[in-house]
Amino acid sequence: MPPIIDETKCKRCGTCVDTCSEDVFYGWRKKQIPQVSYPQECAYCNGCVEECPEGAIKLRIPLPMMLLYKPTA
Repeated sequence: MPPIIDETKCKRCGTCVDTCSEDVFYGWRKKQIPQVSYPQECAYCNGCVEECPEGAIKLRIPLPMMLLYKPTA
């Protein structure tokens, strides 16, 4: 399940593109809303969600991964 970008909230800052270590997103700052170009590469690290200054990204974590997830805090 790929990250979901809320186009009404996205300000095209490019933070998600810069933050993602797996290159899931594609886009240029101020010119277009980033696109999820490689959804299968998403590691569900939640980095894009945490770094987005507008709160425009939601991440749906698949159930098998949720069962393995253990909060560190």
